[in-house]
Amino acid sequence: MGSLIETKVLKGFRDFLPETELARRTLIARVEATFRLYGFVPIDTPALEYAAILLGKSGGETEKQIYRFTDNGGRDVALRFDLTVPLARFFAEHRAELSLPFKRYHIAKVWRGENTQRGRYREFTQCDFDIVGDAHPAADFEILLLMHDVINATGAGTATIRINHRGFFNRFLTRHVKPESIPEILHIVDKAAKITRNELATQLETVAGQDSTEMILRFIETKGTFEETLERLAELSGGHSPESLWLKQIQQLMLETGTESFFVLDPSITRGLDYYTGIVFESFLDSAPSIGSVCSGGRYDNLVSLYSKDPVSGVGASLGLDRLMAALEDKPGQGSATVAIVYEHQEDLARAEKTAKNLRSAGISCELFWEVLKLNRQYILAEKKGIRFVLR
Repeated sequence: MGSLIETKVLKGFRDFLPETELARRTLIARVEATFRLYGFVPIDTPALEYAAILLGKSGGETEKQIYRFTDNGGRDVALRFDLTVPLARFFAEHRAELSLPFKRYHIAKVWRGENTQRGRYREFTQCDFDIVGDAHPAADFEILLLMHDVINATGAGTATIRINHRGFFNRFLTRHVKPESIPEILHIVDKAAKITRNELATQLETVAGQDSTEMILRFIETKGTFEETLERLAELSGGHSPESLWLKQIQQLMLETGTESFFVLDPSITRGLDYYTGIVFESFLDSAPSIGSVCSGGRYDNLVSLYSKDPVSGVGASLGLDRLMAALEDKPGQGSATVAIVYEHQEDLARAEKTAKNLRSAGISCELFWEVLKLNRQYILAEKKGIRFVLR
């Protein structure tokens, strides 16, 4: 007999035991039900794509993290690193079959070769939701409302949703730094919540210089009400503009629907990916801010044009299922079944099976144990499995 193969899992990848996988499936079901309430429909795309498609406009940082290789057919391929770029390819390929606006959700695994930490892995599940083909502030507002509702549906607690408009920062930077340095500055500011102010200033100085760094740090400060911040950003970026009008319309929708308390206008939110062109947003759990943003996204009006001659607007967000699971890990889980049916003698098995059949027909999940055990051992087993009720 040959030597045994050592069992081990790659760093950043995981197995899921039944208790954890049940919790994941429950969470996904809640998320999916919320998407359906807003009229979003599901799609799926291949895990593996041509590298040229995935890297069309992803930015240098993503290219370092992507799992890319040459397959047996000599093709340059890569595992998808998010679900937004595959959506753009999907839409360009199937546009004639879709009605606009196209409201889709996609729940699937993605892969990034990045540093691992709590709630951040190299293989993880994203829950994306997007509106394609509607360039209106109301589409942005619907995504924001759905972000709030889907986080609430997971049971993870309240979250602060921070929003900004990339146009403000771009206008401001165009007045103070060299155009070629803007993408790198956006990537640095995107890390503002993860590093100290001194670290942020040091990194900015290497790209923008000391004087410009001071102005950038003042620009991205969060202070005042939504309206006060909006006026300050408009002034610093050269006066009122299409960006300020866009946010003003979204603010009006917030006020009219009584949802303004859910959102904060935060000029430090930039989102590092290059394909964002308009409003951007991130959300942080009030009970676990250290986990990072659990739902983020923005408007990407030029992304589909990478794959099609006709530009199509888009806006969407991605819910990080694994980060939410990390936030919920201390909350009590549930077993696979609601009811355990216990019995004392072998001749009672048929009765127990009939009871189980009736319960399942009524939509109640249940489990019974075929080995005849003492009742106290059956009770212990039911408790260990997380089953809430026992029927004898």
